[in-house]
Amino acid sequence: MKFFKGTKLYSILTGTCPVCHKESMYLESNPYKLGRIFDMHEHCSHCGTKYKIEPSFFFGAMYVSYAVGIAFAVAAFIIAYFFLGGGLLTSFVVIIGTLVVFMPIIVRLSRNIWINLFLHYKPNSGNN
Repeated sequence: MKFFKGTKLYSILTGTCPVCHKESMYLESNPYKLGRIFDMHEHCSHCGTKYKIEPSFFFGAMYVSYAVGIAFAVAAFIIAYFFLGGGLLTSFVVIIGTLVVFMPIIVRLSRNIWINLFLHYKPNSGNN
């Protein structure tokens, strides 16, 4: 993953600060600890970037979450229907199962994408 450091893709996939890429934005790295899925640091300890740019900033991530959820659902359908040969009912069950199992990942991924739309990598920002 170090190969992508300095790109938005790195920050999106790892959940690190979008400005310095040195610290996780989340207090708990495991998204499957559902009680702490939304808990984030207020600021990056390396570069001081404020993650919650304004009140309710991450409400916009709901729109991204819809698109990411559709991508997961389409992938689940293609795998279940075309590769595994399941029928429509089987594919529907696989889609619902996929969305339930991957919900924490989708939530975090959506937040990461949303914040990376507004903040950009600055290579020397973490040199405190």
